[in-house]
Amino acid sequence: MAQKVSVKRNFIFNAIYQLSGIIIPLITLPYLSRILHAEGLGKYSYNYSIAFYFYMFIKLGLQNYGNRTVAYVKDDKEKLSRAFCEIYGFQIFMGIIITFIYVIYVMTIASNKGIACIFIIMVFTGCIDLTWALYGLEEFKVTTVRDLITKIFTTLAIFIVVKNAEDTWKYALIYCIGFFFSNLVALPVVFKRIKYIRPTLDGIKKHIKPNLVLFLPTIAVSIYKTMDKIMLGSLASEIEVGYYHSCEKIINVPLALITALGTVMLPRMSNIISKNEKAQEAELIFEKSIIFAMFISTSICVGIMTVSDIFVPLFYGEGFEKCIILFNVVLPSCIFLAFANVIRTQYLLPRKKDKLFVASLFSGAAVNLVLNVLLIPKYASIGAAIGTLVAEIVVCVVQSISVFKEANIGRNIINSIPFILSGIAMYVTFQGYTPTISSQLIALFVKILISGVFYLAVLGILLSIKNLIRRKTNG
Repeated sequence: MAQKVSVKRNFIFNAIYQLSGIIIPLITLPYLSRILHAEGLGKYSYNYSIAFYFYMFIKLGLQNYGNRTVAYVKDDKEKLSRAFCEIYGFQIFMGIIITFIYVIYVMTIASNKGIACIFIIMVFTGCIDLTWALYGLEEFKVTTVRDLITKIFTTLAIFIVVKNAEDTWKYALIYCIGFFFSNLVALPVVFKRIKYIRPTLDGIKKHIKPNLVLFLPTIAVSIYKTMDKIMLGSLASEIEVGYYHSCEKIINVPLALITALGTVMLPRMSNIISKNEKAQEAELIFEKSIIFAMFISTSICVGIMTVSDIFVPLFYGEGFEKCIILFNVVLPSCIFLAFANVIRTQYLLPRKKDKLFVASLFSGAAVNLVLNVLLIPKYASIGAAIGTLVAEIVVCVVQSISVFKEANIGRNIINSIPFILSGIAMYVTFQGYTPTISSQLIALFVKILISGVFYLAVLGILLSIKNLIRRKTNG
């Protein structure tokens, strides 16, 4: 029972952590969209995306590999300390080299050297980012508290400092300083859990290959999570990046809950499997997680699609109408992402089926890259959105097929059908409906309430039918 309580507590903390990183910036987005406009937001997002690639090469595959490795040995302080020092030693080494390379990029290639220079802070922060260790140690409370405090201060700073369209650099500086201190304050929490053991070259080398293997999926995901914005800025315009960036901020809300579930369950499932505990327990957790992920993805994602016609002009202001189309194209991808995320964090990675995981992501990345090259020059941000949708479908299908029998994917697909049908029914019924109320804000809340009740009612009916059929079949 204590273990179950721990999982619930960790999920709540990580959900708060993920959501704080999304919802608090959403408080600033209506303000920033009106002050910086699509062009300013696009300029920020374009330079952030490039800097993120350098930051990513410092972290490599640590978010999955480091998390899993720490989770496996966290009950043995000697093994934990040795593993941590070896992995972190390599992280610092990579951090110094990559930061130096980024400085050269800023001095020689960057088109907007001022903003690109500010992002040096973000790249260097990769040297001290120990989120992977905190997750492996299941210290989710720490990540939550540090993030909430940082986000509150950065939010206040944005409203105080960013005042006109020329203040994009100030927005970037506020973000980078907040990101740096958020990671800095977490260092003592990790260091007090380990003792320093001088890493040997052989000790470090043994972590490089598996770390690089789990870096491959990070590269693949970045192609359709980060590269799309770089390609938009290069093949279309920074204004199109601004539309895509603004849309992405809203989409990240349901994704935060889905990610929180996976982040919490990866170390838990890894620990269960490492101790050879009952397979039945792991299977039950997997099945419940699929149901939860489907409920979140269909209710929130399809809900946003349904109200996007009222939400977009109310939230962003004038000039962002294109986001309505983007929402309707990109948001269905969250359903496939949610299903695949559970397979990844609760089946493939805990069982060290890294090659299957990598293959699935590169399949999606290849499709996304080709579609971006073909569609962005003609359709701009809508082309990038189509590429993302198709990529998530491909990843989900490849992962599902690869473990179809052993993970009982067929049964989990059947369990998902009521949620998907309820979402479709809500969208078809209410997508074009606008309450006849003068206040757009009240009209939005009314539409959310009515469509939400409708979704839950349809879902309740479909689940009752499914349970009735199951009882008759088993009886």
